[in-house]
Amino acid sequence: MEKVSVLVKERRQQVRVNLATMDETVARLADDAQKGKGFTIFTLNLDHLVKLRFDKLFRAVYLRAKYVTADGWPVVWLARRKGAALERTTGADLVEPLCKEAARRGVPVYFFGSSEQSLQDATAYLTKRYPGLEIVGQEAPAYGFSPTGKEADLAIERISQSGAGLCFLALGAPKQELFADRAYLKSGHVGFLCIGAALDFLGGHQQRAPLFMQKTGTEWFYRLVMNPRRLIGRYTKSALVFAEIVARQLLDRSDNKIDFSIWDLKK
Repeated sequence: MEKVSVLVKERRQQVRVNLATMDETVARLADDAQKGKGFTIFTLNLDHLVKLRFDKLFRAVYLRAKYVTADGWPVVWLARRKGAALERTTGADLVEPLCKEAARRGVPVYFFGSSEQSLQDATAYLTKRYPGLEIVGQEAPAYGFSPTGKEADLAIERISQSGAGLCFLALGAPKQELFADRAYLKSGHVGFLCIGAALDFLGGHQQRAPLFMQKTGTEWFYRLVMNPRRLIGRYTKSALVFAEIVARQLLDRSDNKIDFSIWDLKK
Protein backbone atom coordinates (compact mmCIF):
# COMPACT_ATOMS: atom_id res chain seq x y z
CA MET A 1 0.00 0.00 0.00
CA GLU A 2 1.18 3.53 -0.76
CA LYS A 3 1.44 5.36 2.54
CA VAL A 4 -0.68 8.47 3.13
CA SER A 5 1.41 11.15 4.78
CA VAL A 6 0.81 14.35 6.67
CA LEU A 7 4.08 16.19 6.26
CA VAL A 8 5.23 18.65 8.90
CA LYS A 9 7.20 21.17 6.89
CA GLU A 10 9.77 22.34 9.43
CA ARG A 11 11.29 18.91 10.14
CA ARG A 12 9.70 16.75 7.45
CA GLN A 13 8.11 14.59 10.13
CA GLN A 14 5.28 12.39 8.93
CA VAL A 15 2.03 11.00 10.24
CA ARG A 16 1.19 7.98 8.10
CA VAL A 17 -1.97 6.05 7.43
CA ASN A 18 -0.42 2.61 7.80
CA LEU A 19 -3.48 0.35 8.04
CA ALA A 20 -5.40 0.29 4.77
CA THR A 21 -8.54 -1.78 5.37
CA MET A 22 -10.96 -2.76 8.10
CA ASP A 23 -9.98 -6.44 7.94
CA GLU A 24 -6.26 -5.62 8.11
CA THR A 25 -6.83 -3.28 11.06
CA VAL A 26 -8.92 -5.73 13.09
CA ALA A 27 -6.46 -8.59 12.50
CA ARG A 28 -3.40 -6.50 13.41
CA LEU A 29 -4.91 -5.02 16.57
CA ALA A 30 -6.31 -8.34 17.76
CA ASP A 31 -2.94 -10.03 17.20
CA ASP A 32 -1.10 -7.31 19.12
CA ALA A 33 -3.57 -7.41 21.99
CA GLN A 34 -3.39 -11.19 22.26
CA LYS A 35 0.40 -11.00 22.43
CA GLY A 36 0.39 -8.21 25.04
CA LYS A 37 1.87 -5.72 22.60
CA GLY A 38 0.44 -2.29 23.37
CA PHE A 39 -0.35 0.39 20.83
CA THR A 40 -2.23 3.57 20.09
CA ILE A 41 -4.48 3.83 17.05
CA PHE A 42 -5.90 7.11 15.73
CA THR A 43 -8.35 7.65 12.87
CA LEU A 44 -7.40 10.51 10.55
CA ASN A 45 -10.10 12.86 9.32
CA LEU A 46 -10.37 16.50 8.25
CA ASP A 47 -11.06 17.73 11.78
CA HIS A 48 -7.80 16.11 12.87
CA LEU A 49 -5.97 17.76 9.97
CA VAL A 50 -7.23 21.12 11.21
CA LYS A 51 -6.08 20.36 14.75
CA LEU A 52 -2.69 19.19 13.49
CA ARG A 53 -2.12 22.68 12.10
CA PHE A 54 -2.59 24.55 15.35
CA ASP A 55 -2.21 22.14 18.28
CA LYS A 56 1.43 21.30 18.94
CA LEU A 57 0.65 18.66 21.58
CA PHE A 58 -1.94 16.96 19.38
CA ARG A 59 0.60 16.91 16.57
CA ALA A 60 3.23 15.35 18.81
CA VAL A 61 0.99 12.46 19.91
CA TYR A 62 -0.08 11.82 16.32
CA LEU A 63 3.56 11.54 15.30
CA ARG A 64 4.04 8.89 18.00
CA ALA A 65 0.92 6.85 17.13
CA LYS A 66 1.71 3.26 16.23
CA TYR A 67 -1.27 2.93 13.90
CA VAL A 68 -3.36 5.39 11.91
CA THR A 69 -6.38 4.62 9.73
CA ALA A 70 -8.35 6.80 7.31
CA ASP A 71 -11.55 7.88 9.01
CA GLY A 72 -12.89 10.68 6.83
CA TRP A 73 -14.15 10.11 3.30
CA PRO A 74 -12.15 13.11 2.02
CA VAL A 75 -8.94 11.41 3.19
CA VAL A 76 -9.95 8.19 1.43
CA TRP A 77 -11.01 10.01 -1.76
CA LEU A 78 -7.76 11.96 -2.03
CA ALA A 79 -5.72 8.82 -1.40
CA ARG A 80 -7.60 6.82 -4.02
CA ARG A 81 -7.00 9.56 -6.58
CA LYS A 82 -3.31 8.80 -6.14
CA GLY A 83 -3.81 5.06 -6.52
CA ALA A 84 -3.89 3.89 -2.89
CA ALA A 85 -6.19 0.94 -2.10
CA LEU A 86 -7.59 2.56 1.03
CA GLU A 87 -10.84 1.92 2.90
CA ARG A 88 -12.60 4.16 5.36
CA THR A 89 -11.98 2.69 8.82
CA THR A 90 -13.51 4.63 11.70
CA GLY A 91 -13.17 4.15 15.43
CA ALA A 92 -16.90 3.53 15.73
CA ASP A 93 -16.75 0.78 13.11
CA LEU A 94 -13.89 -0.99 14.89
CA VAL A 95 -15.64 -1.56 18.22
CA GLU A 96 -17.85 -4.52 17.34
CA PRO A 97 -15.40 -6.56 15.23
CA LEU A 98 -12.69 -6.07 17.85
CA CYS A 99 -15.03 -7.08 20.67
CA LYS A 100 -15.92 -10.17 18.64
CA GLU A 101 -12.22 -11.01 18.26
CA ALA A 102 -11.51 -10.23 21.92
CA ALA A 103 -14.26 -12.65 22.98
CA ARG A 104 -12.94 -15.33 20.62
CA ARG A 105 -9.30 -14.93 21.68
CA GLY A 106 -9.89 -14.37 25.41
CA VAL A 107 -8.58 -10.79 25.45
CA PRO A 108 -10.09 -8.72 28.31
CA VAL A 109 -11.31 -5.20 27.42
CA TYR A 110 -11.79 -1.89 29.20
CA PHE A 111 -14.10 1.00 28.34
CA PHE A 112 -13.25 4.57 29.29
CA GLY A 113 -15.27 7.68 28.49
CA SER A 114 -18.80 8.70 27.48
CA SER A 115 -21.43 8.68 30.28
CA GLU A 116 -22.37 6.12 32.91
CA GLN A 117 -25.67 5.34 31.19
CA SER A 118 -24.09 5.01 27.75
CA LEU A 119 -21.41 2.73 29.18
CA GLN A 120 -23.97 0.49 30.87
CA ASP A 121 -26.18 0.26 27.80
CA ALA A 122 -23.31 -0.21 25.34
CA THR A 123 -21.58 -2.90 27.40
CA ALA A 124 -24.89 -4.72 27.98
CA TYR A 125 -25.39 -4.79 24.21
CA LEU A 126 -21.84 -5.97 23.52
CA THR A 127 -21.79 -8.76 26.11
CA LYS A 128 -25.13 -10.05 24.85
CA ARG A 129 -24.02 -9.93 21.23
CA TYR A 130 -20.56 -11.43 21.87
CA PRO A 131 -20.80 -14.10 24.57
CA GLY A 132 -17.52 -14.59 26.34
CA LEU A 133 -16.48 -10.95 26.08
CA GLU A 134 -14.68 -10.14 29.33
CA ILE A 135 -15.04 -6.53 30.43
CA VAL A 136 -12.60 -5.87 33.26
CA GLY A 137 -13.46 -2.21 33.75
CA GLN A 138 -15.59 0.68 32.61
CA GLU A 139 -15.37 4.31 33.69
CA ALA A 140 -17.09 7.53 32.76
CA PRO A 141 -14.75 10.34 33.88
CA ALA A 142 -16.19 13.45 35.47
CA TYR A 143 -17.03 16.55 33.45
CA GLY A 144 -13.90 18.57 32.78
CA PHE A 145 -11.63 15.52 32.87
CA SER A 146 -8.09 16.46 31.85
CA PRO A 147 -6.12 13.85 29.90
CA THR A 148 -2.90 15.19 31.40
CA GLY A 149 -3.96 15.63 35.03
CA LYS A 150 -3.71 13.60 38.23
CA GLU A 151 -7.05 11.89 37.62
CA ALA A 152 -5.76 10.72 34.28
CA ASP A 153 -2.70 9.19 35.92
CA LEU A 154 -4.88 7.32 38.42
CA ALA A 155 -7.12 6.08 35.62
CA ILE A 156 -4.11 4.89 33.64
CA GLU A 157 -2.93 2.93 36.64
CA ARG A 158 -6.33 1.26 37.01
CA ILE A 159 -6.42 0.32 33.35
CA SER A 160 -2.86 -0.99 33.47
CA GLN A 161 -3.58 -3.16 36.51
CA SER A 162 -6.93 -4.44 35.24
CA GLY A 163 -5.56 -7.12 32.96
CA ALA A 164 -7.09 -5.48 29.88
CA GLY A 165 -5.47 -6.06 26.51
CA LEU A 166 -7.67 -3.50 24.75
CA CYS A 167 -8.96 -0.18 26.05
CA PHE A 168 -11.64 1.71 24.11
CA LEU A 169 -11.50 5.48 24.65
CA ALA A 170 -14.67 7.50 24.07
CA LEU A 171 -13.55 10.99 25.02
CA GLY A 172 -13.64 12.83 21.68
CA ALA A 173 -10.71 14.53 19.98
CA PRO A 174 -8.23 15.72 21.09
CA LYS A 175 -8.75 14.39 24.64
CA GLN A 176 -8.83 10.72 23.69
CA GLU A 177 -5.65 10.95 21.59
CA LEU A 178 -3.78 12.82 24.33
CA PHE A 179 -4.93 10.30 26.95
CA ALA A 180 -4.13 7.32 24.71
CA ASP A 181 -0.59 8.53 24.10
CA ARG A 182 0.08 9.17 27.78
CA ALA A 183 -1.48 5.87 28.83
CA TYR A 184 0.52 3.86 26.30
CA LEU A 185 3.80 5.48 27.37
CA LYS A 186 3.04 4.52 30.99
CA SER A 187 1.57 1.10 30.22
CA GLY A 188 3.09 -0.51 27.17
CA HIS A 189 1.06 -3.74 27.21
CA VAL A 190 -2.42 -2.28 26.54
CA GLY A 191 -3.80 -1.28 23.14
CA PHE A 192 -5.62 2.07 23.24
CA LEU A 193 -8.27 2.77 20.59
CA CYS A 194 -9.90 6.16 20.05
CA ILE A 195 -13.59 5.60 19.22
CA GLY A 196 -15.34 8.96 19.66
CA ALA A 197 -19.11 8.63 20.08
CA ALA A 198 -19.21 4.87 19.39
CA LEU A 199 -20.53 3.94 22.85
CA ASP A 200 -23.33 6.48 22.57
CA PHE A 201 -24.30 4.89 19.24
CA LEU A 202 -24.20 1.36 20.62
CA GLY A 203 -26.09 2.32 23.76
CA GLY A 204 -28.82 4.05 21.77
CA HIS A 205 -28.13 7.53 23.13
CA GLN A 206 -27.11 9.00 19.79
CA GLN A 207 -28.35 8.11 16.34
CA ARG A 208 -25.69 7.46 13.74
CA ALA A 209 -26.32 8.36 10.12
CA PRO A 210 -28.05 5.70 7.98
CA LEU A 211 -25.75 3.10 6.49
CA PHE A 212 -26.12 4.41 2.94
CA MET A 213 -24.85 7.82 4.09
CA GLN A 214 -21.89 6.21 5.85
CA LYS A 215 -21.02 4.37 2.64
CA THR A 216 -21.49 7.33 0.30
CA GLY A 217 -19.45 9.86 2.27
CA THR A 218 -22.42 11.99 3.35
CA GLU A 219 -22.45 11.12 7.05
CA TRP A 220 -21.08 14.60 7.76
CA PHE A 221 -24.27 16.14 6.33
CA TYR A 222 -26.44 14.07 8.65
CA ARG A 223 -24.38 15.16 11.64
CA LEU A 224 -24.57 18.80 10.58
CA VAL A 225 -28.35 18.68 10.25
CA MET A 226 -28.67 17.00 13.65
CA ASN A 227 -26.36 19.44 15.46
CA PRO A 228 -25.75 22.58 13.36
CA ARG A 229 -24.71 24.95 16.15
CA ARG A 230 -21.95 22.67 17.42
CA LEU A 231 -20.62 21.59 14.03
CA ILE A 232 -20.96 24.51 11.63
CA GLY A 233 -17.69 26.13 12.72
CA ARG A 234 -15.77 22.85 12.70
CA TYR A 235 -17.07 21.83 9.29
CA THR A 236 -16.34 25.25 7.79
CA LYS A 237 -12.68 24.96 8.84
CA SER A 238 -12.55 21.40 7.57
CA ALA A 239 -14.02 22.41 4.20
CA LEU A 240 -11.38 25.11 3.78
CA VAL A 241 -8.60 22.65 4.56
CA PHE A 242 -10.07 20.14 2.12
CA ALA A 243 -10.26 22.75 -0.66
CA GLU A 244 -6.65 23.73 -0.03
CA ILE A 245 -5.44 20.13 -0.15
CA VAL A 246 -7.38 19.40 -3.35
CA ALA A 247 -5.92 22.49 -5.01
CA ARG A 248 -2.40 21.50 -3.98
CA GLN A 249 -2.85 17.97 -5.29
CA LEU A 250 -4.19 19.22 -8.63
CA LEU A 251 -1.25 21.57 -9.05
CA ASP A 252 1.43 19.09 -8.01
CA ARG A 253 1.81 16.46 -10.73
CA SER A 254 5.44 15.67 -9.99
CA ASP A 255 4.86 12.13 -8.69
CA ASN A 256 2.20 9.80 -7.34
CA LYS A 257 2.90 10.31 -3.64
CA ILE A 258 -0.09 10.94 -1.42
CA ASP A 259 0.68 14.10 0.49
CA PHE A 260 -1.51 16.11 2.86
CA SER A 261 1.10 18.78 3.59
CA ILE A 262 0.54 21.25 6.40
CA TRP A 263 2.15 24.52 5.48
CA ASP A 264 1.08 26.91 8.23
CA LEU A 265 1.85 25.16 11.51
CA LYS A 266 1.91 27.23 14.66
CA LYS A 267 5.05 26.82 16.74
